[in-house]
Amino acid sequence: MHTVTMSRIVVIGGCGIVGSVAVRALASFDDFDEIIIADINEEGARQRAEEIDSESCSALVVDAGNPDSTKKAVKGADVVLNCCGPFYKYGPMVLRAVIEAGIDYVDVCDDFDATKKLLEMDENAKNAGITALTGMGSSPGVANLLAKFCADHMLDEVDSIDILHAHGGEPNEGPAVVAHRIHSMLADIPMYLDGEFTTVRYFEDSGKALEQDVEFHCVGTYRCYPYPHPETITLPNYIDCQRVTNLGCVIPDEYYDLIRKIVRLGIVEEEAINVKGQEVIPREFTIAYIISRRDEILEETGFGTQRGCLKITMKGTVEDNPHQFDFSLASEGQSMGEGTGIPAAIGALLMKRGKVTGKGVLPPEACINPLEFLGLMQEYLKLDDVTGEGSPLIIESIDHEGNVEQIDL
Repeated sequence: MHTVTMSRIVVIGGCGIVGSVAVRALASFDDFDEIIIADINEEGARQRAEEIDSESCSALVVDAGNPDSTKKAVKGADVVLNCCGPFYKYGPMVLRAVIEAGIDYVDVCDDFDATKKLLEMDENAKNAGITALTGMGSSPGVANLLAKFCADHMLDEVDSIDILHAHGGEPNEGPAVVAHRIHSMLADIPMYLDGEFTTVRYFEDSGKALEQDVEFHCVGTYRCYPYPHPETITLPNYIDCQRVTNLGCVIPDEYYDLIRKIVRLGIVEEEAINVKGQEVIPREFTIAYIISRRDEILEETGFGTQRGCLKITMKGTVEDNPHQFDFSLASEGQSMGEGTGIPAAIGALLMKRGKVTGKGVLPPEACINPLEFLGLMQEYLKLDDVTGEGSPLIIESIDHEGNVEQIDL
C-alpha cells in the first residue's frame, strides 16, 4: 500500500501586493496540492483564498516577527515563499525560523543589508540540508539571471553591468514599499566600481556622480538614482567584471520628489516623539502621509495607466570589439506586484521541481539556469495571458559601430 504525499507551499505575506500575485501564479500550475496563504491579516488571507477560487488555497494566520509563529505556520511545507517586507526587518527572522524547521526557502528580498545577513546563514542552511534562494523577484531576480545569461552566452568578456528600473502608477502601494524606499535613501548604498566593492550615499556627491537619465521602453526617459539592491554585492562573485550598479526611480517625478524632499528634511526617525500627549513615530507618520498624497499626485499629473520597465545594460567585448546588450522587461498595465510576484512563484516552482541547484543561501545567478527560468516564465505568461502577447522581454544588440539590432534569445 502506497502513501500519497501531499505537496505544500506556504506563502508568507500571501495577501500582500507581491504575495497575492505569487499565489495566483502558483495556483495556475499543479505542482502544489496545497497553497497556504499565511499572513497576519487573517481576513485578507481568507478573502484572497476565495478570490483565487482554487481548492488548493487556504488561509493561515502568521506573525512574521514571531519565530515560533513562523515555525508553526511552515510545518509540513515542501517550500516556503517569503513575500513579507520590509526585508531589513523581517527577512533574517523568517529565514532563521525556516532553517530551524529544515524547509527549502525562496524570497524576494531587495534590501542589500538584509541580503548580507541572509548570506551569513549559508553554513546553517547547508547544515540543515536546505536550499534558500534569496532575491527571486524582478530586481533582484530576473536582473541577475539575464546578466548571468548574457555573460555566459553573449559577451566574450564583461566590463560592466548596469541595472536600471522605473515604475509607477500601481493601484495600491503598501507601507512596506514606502518604508523600503525611505530605507534606500538613508543607507550606505553598495556599488561595485573599478573592480572593487564600495558604497555611495544617495544625497551626497558619491551618489550624485552615478545619477543618469535613462530611456525606458513603454515608460519614457527619467532620471535614475542609486538604489541599494543586492545585485551589486552578489553578481561580482559570479561574473568577472569591473562594474555593477543599480539605479532606479519611481514615477511620476512629482511623487518621487515628494519622498526625496521628506527624507531630506529628516522626518524619518523610528523613535516616538510626544505630540500633544500622543506618542507618534515620525517614520510611520511620514509613510502614512506619503501614501495619502499619492493618489492626488497621480490624478493631478494625469499619470494614467500603471507602467514600468527593468533594463539591464551589459557592456563588454565580442570578438575583441566593444559590444553592448540591453535587456528590457517593459510593461504597461502590469503592476510592480506582478513584476516581482510572478518571478517569485517561478522560483518556487523550480525549487519544487528540483531545478534549483546547491545547498545553502544562494542568489539566483548561483543556482538557477536562466533558460529554464525564462522558459517557465514564458509558459506562465501564455497560460495566464498576462501580457496578451507572450514575453515582454526586449533584447537589443549594439555593436562597436553603433548598429542596433533587436534579437531573440
